[in-house]
Amino acid sequence: MKNVQQEITPVKSDDLFVVLDHKNAKFDYPIHCHAEYEINLVLNSEGKHIISTNEELFSAVDLVIIAPFVPHVWKGREEGNRVITVQFSGKMLDYPILRLRQFRSIEAFLRRAVPAAKFHLSEQDPLVAEAIALAGARNFEATVSFLRLLNSMSEREYAILGDSSPQMRHSQSRRVARVMDYSLKHLGETIRLSDVASLVDMSDSAFSHFFKKHTNLSYITYLNGIRIARACRALESTAMSISEICWDCGFNNKSNFNRLFLQAKGMTPSAYRKYISRILV
Repeated sequence: MKNVQQEITPVKSDDLFVVLDHKNAKFDYPIHCHAEYEINLVLNSEGKHIISTNEELFSAVDLVIIAPFVPHVWKGREEGNRVITVQFSGKMLDYPILRLRQFRSIEAFLRRAVPAAKFHLSEQDPLVAEAIALAGARNFEATVSFLRLLNSMSEREYAILGDSSPQMRHSQSRRVARVMDYSLKHLGETIRLSDVASLVDMSDSAFSHFFKKHTNLSYITYLNGIRIARACRALESTAMSISEICWDCGFNNKSNFNRLFLQAKGMTPSAYRKYISRILV
């Protein structure tokens, strides 16, 4: 599976989860993966999804949970549909609360649902109603709805999709974590390969091989990916001009920024801003 984009999701360190509720989704995001778990519910559409090595048609209802760093993409009918996406930390299995007796079924479910699990449901199924209720809930009630949905999923039958060898791996390396932390803190500045290589006491070539081995991405691909993700957030939530966003995200050439953004998102930054303003209404 080639050309898997790394998505930086809206989940922040102080979020338990985020919910995205899209109506008339365009299904135009390329095949991608991210560090978070994802529950995806597609309603009122038909098409196909590709998850890891699995390619499968769906119609009417498609409910799937995907483990961290598993490549996935949906293609479907673009009119009249609804897509509810719930994303939560890939480190959730490390949360002490999951070791409590009341949460053991959720813990076991997350450990088994790798690389992904699919539920065969009708539109009237209670799981569908719970996901819709979560999309409409706020604050503490949303937290209760989120845990209820996970618990309900853990008690139902499901099919495992794909294989257990996703294209990207979550690295436990402290050196990789140090490089990633440095990259995020200095994203708007010029970052040279030699800068991050010296950070972990390696030559440029040794570091390049090391980073690729631990993340399945070249460092430049990773850096461009998080810069594009930062640009997306700026396009979604600020009135900054395209040029201002280009410089703020560490791109020193607007033409290069436009080219990389088009390559990653399938549209120009200005087109993305117009698109996102419609779906976030």
